[in-house]
Amino acid sequence: MSISAAERSAGLQPKIEITVPKCLEGIGSIILKPDSPDLIQGVCVQPFSVWPDDRGYFLEVARLGSGLVAGFLAEHTQISAALSYPGAIKAFHYHREQSDCWVPAKGMFQVALVDLRKESITFGSKNTFYVGSLRPWQLLIPPGVGHGYKVLSQEPGVLIYLTSRHYNPADEGRISYDDPGIGYDWELQHK
Repeated sequence: MSISAAERSAGLQPKIEITVPKCLEGIGSIILKPDSPDLIQGVCVQPFSVWPDDRGYFLEVARLGSGLVAGFLAEHTQISAALSYPGAIKAFHYHREQSDCWVPAKGMFQVALVDLRKESITFGSKNTFYVGSLRPWQLLIPPGVGHGYKVLSQEPGVLIYLTSRHYNPADEGRISYDDPGIGYDWELQHK
């Protein structure tokens, strides 16, 4: 499906056909390098710097117009934060038009992604990322990729996220964290 230049300049993306695949059970590919060949199509990873000192730390979330959010238009971008308690699972949801850029600012997260785009070459693939204070990576999640997380740290996790569009409940879909088609295993893996 194609969109016009005017729609593209307004930050609009073509509607994506979403299908819950029948995946193998488990956590899929664990992503240990930002340029892993196992990344779901369109997912991008970029380490970010944390500058600690004796008062705490500073991290730059993003600069609009560069980095992973280079394509986000300022007038459509929304910046939000979520605090989740240890052990909390927030999964799965997806967007048909919106891209997300996740920046785990505090704590450690197990991030789960699944490609729900029927036309994608990685349809049905799952990626797992262990990101946060011990691996400060930003994640760009394109439309049609289901995403969720579990807080692994003993303290609450804080996730800052930028979205390419203002919140629109009609753009968001939800799938249960234990959907049998996705078959994601949220249990402790390294026992």
